[in-house]
Amino acid sequence: VEDDQAMVWRGPMATQALEQLLRQTRWRDLDYLVVDMPPGTGDIQLTLAQKVPVAGAVIVTTPQDLALLDARKGVEMFRKVNIPVLGVVENMAVHICSNCGHAEHLFGEGGGEKLATQYGVELLASLPLSMEIREQADGGKPTVAAEPDGQIAMIYQELARHVGARIVLQEAATPAMPTITVSDD
Repeated sequence: VEDDQAMVWRGPMATQALEQLLRQTRWRDLDYLVVDMPPGTGDIQLTLAQKVPVAGAVIVTTPQDLALLDARKGVEMFRKVNIPVLGVVENMAVHICSNCGHAEHLFGEGGGEKLATQYGVELLASLPLSMEIREQADGGKPTVAAEPDGQIAMIYQELARHVGARIVLQEAATPAMPTITVSDD
């Protein structure tokens, strides 16, 4: 598919592609597989919840009210399918002016924290709205790789540690998951 072509797929096609990706990829020695999904409660989210042993969900939102509505629906969906919500990440929480250093909450303030409190989970991180993140990602080198000792990279690294710790604590508190065998039969 060319870069400028749309992938016009109905739910079953997207679901089949997800299952193919999960089951036919040689993942090698993974500690974690993170699946970044768009907001919502559609076919992909339900397929993942029903067909893959998911350790937990991290809800990513911006602080604005409209985004929080979608985030709440995501939390409720994961709860209905018995997937623990590991916490909330507030993206684009604050913009720091690169010229004068003024901090401005362009999308509102504290929405991620309110959501986390409402559902009794941890606010795992608040990420800034940063031109560096966009430029580095567009350049093919994410912030953590481009500036591993930078302030923003440290936020991402701390977030990863929090999520890993939540998974370990959760696994210690719950019985072992059943073994799942995938066959071509």
